[in-house]
Amino acid sequence: MLWTISCGHSLRSLKPRLGSIKTRSLVQTSQRWFPRASRTATDAIPSFRGELAKTGDVPAFNERLGRPKIRKQVAFFFAGSLIAYALAAEETQLETEYWCKRLLTVSGKWTLPTPTTDEIRRARYTDLGIRLQARVNKIKEAIVTWPGVLGPAFLAAYANAAQSYLDASEGRRLCWFICGLNTAIFLLWRIPRLNPFMNRSFTHYPLSGRSYTLLTSMFSHKSFIHLLANSMALASFGSAATQYLYLPQPDAPQPGPEATARWHFLAFFISAGLFSGLVSHVVITKVVYPRLLSQVFTQAKIRTSQAATAIAGNAVKAPATKILPSLGASGAIYAAVTVSALAFPDAQVQLFFLPFSAISITTGVGGLVLLDIVGIIRGWKLFDHYAHLGGAAFGAFYYVYGHQWWNAWKRLYIEEKAE
Repeated sequence: MLWTISCGHSLRSLKPRLGSIKTRSLVQTSQRWFPRASRTATDAIPSFRGELAKTGDVPAFNERLGRPKIRKQVAFFFAGSLIAYALAAEETQLETEYWCKRLLTVSGKWTLPTPTTDEIRRARYTDLGIRLQARVNKIKEAIVTWPGVLGPAFLAAYANAAQSYLDASEGRRLCWFICGLNTAIFLLWRIPRLNPFMNRSFTHYPLSGRSYTLLTSMFSHKSFIHLLANSMALASFGSAATQYLYLPQPDAPQPGPEATARWHFLAFFISAGLFSGLVSHVVITKVVYPRLLSQVFTQAKIRTSQAATAIAGNAVKAPATKILPSLGASGAIYAAVTVSALAFPDAQVQLFFLPFSAISITTGVGGLVLLDIVGIIRGWKLFDHYAHLGGAAFGAFYYVYGHQWWNAWKRLYIEEKAE
């Protein structure tokens, strides 16, 4: 009590001497004592006019989204095709030289002319028959101790399979090998744990930006019906296309004999598959996808604004879901079918769903091409119609210029080896 009175008296006594006491707010005190923190707190609130001035010209929404590129895919097609033909020409020439030397050695007459393509083919057929017979003899010796009729039954089955393999043309044997590879990849699809990897690496999705899937998707089949249909078509028309590659052309004379056409057909098959996939990729990324985006923007009436960025992801999802990944060897098979139709126009084919009626191969190919054109116009999604038409175009082009292209690679290899 005494302390309070005396303190109050003391303050009243000092007030006249100190004069008027100036007061200040708490904000002013904090700015004086903590100047850096105060400026940060005050400047953290942006000004609308200041932020608007910083934005300047906002690019259009279409420009900010961008469009898929095709340069990598085009480069992959050219590189893959060139490598395939270079390796095929080298393997063909090496095999031809081997058989020429072998035939000359067997004959014992070094003055004989260079063996022809037909002579080399007959020698290869005979050699294959000898090797298959040797395997049959080994199996006969191995199954002597087998119980009952199991051994003879196995031997008879193997002998029949070996005879069928021997009687088949070289092109059909190669197509069987490709079908076996397709079947192996199909079995990988049956493993659920591998599905993410298979979807990423063995299907070609145009918006993914990957280029190597143009090659891997050629040998990938997710459906058994798809695999069966492509295998049957490849075994039939692939053999005919390989036979055409053997035939000499008056306007493109071969630089010497050719022991085999399997490497030539394999390079043709790979290049046709890459080209058909590239055609589908270019059309989807440069025509279909921009058209779908334009439809989405028109419906949503999206204009250039800050809000466009916020809804960009949702806007792109709609057209992206309408673009499906592709897989299968249909494009390459279309190329083989087209070459066969142009090379053998009088041939007759039987349709899979009408096995008892035969039609001209040119009529069948024309109907398939027309069906794909209608599918594009109608917007059907079951097949990749752009890839089918790309394969047909590659086959027609190869029928006209294929032999010149192949002979140029052979001459290039011969000239480089001579140097």
